[in-house]
Amino acid sequence: MNWWVWLGALVAYALFRAWYDNWRGPLSADEIEAFFRKMHGSKSAAENDLSVLREFLENDDGKDFVMLNLVRVERANVPHPTTGKPTPGSELLRQYIRSFLPALIRRAGHPAVVGRKIGGYVDAWRVGADPGWTMMGYMRYRSRRDMMLLITQPRFLEMHPFKMAGTAETFSFPTQPQFLLFASPRWWIALVILVAASFVQIALLLHA
Repeated sequence: MNWWVWLGALVAYALFRAWYDNWRGPLSADEIEAFFRKMHGSKSAAENDLSVLREFLENDDGKDFVMLNLVRVERANVPHPTTGKPTPGSELLRQYIRSFLPALIRRAGHPAVVGRKIGGYVDAWRVGADPGWTMMGYMRYRSRRDMMLLITQPRFLEMHPFKMAGTAETFSFPTQPQFLLFASPRWWIALVILVAASFVQIALLLHA
């Protein structure tokens, strides 16, 4: 047996977990204040109740979480945030997503589930009428710190008006998954590395 194959697999998985997991613990009070200073005066701050965000950050447990997003895309043409030219809302939202997703992935975040709406409410009570949601998505964040680092970076603040212009209505709230029927990347990445190492080991034995 070539021990270096399995050592390499172990190192590869350790590097993945070093990137994928939050090793810095919960946010400190100083970090939270610094993030709020960065958000001061932004359109995102003006549109949301920052006391809710502050409470979420102050209760940081250091764990990853999944943000639930419900979105109704603006179907009409709206003024482009920089040129003012009438532009389909869906196109503006796509431009925002093309900028947002790579930045999210660099911080070990990723879409967990994304789906388009194919019908109205089939089970609902004591809620407002369906506004005509377009899509939903679960976005995984490595930590609350990573979320704040993402939304306070200059590129995000620059692109956020595209999201606002392309979105007719939305709401989001963080969740902590408690029961999943699909594998976390922590498991399937381990399986991929294990299978790859096994094939390398077999190939080496056959050519020995």
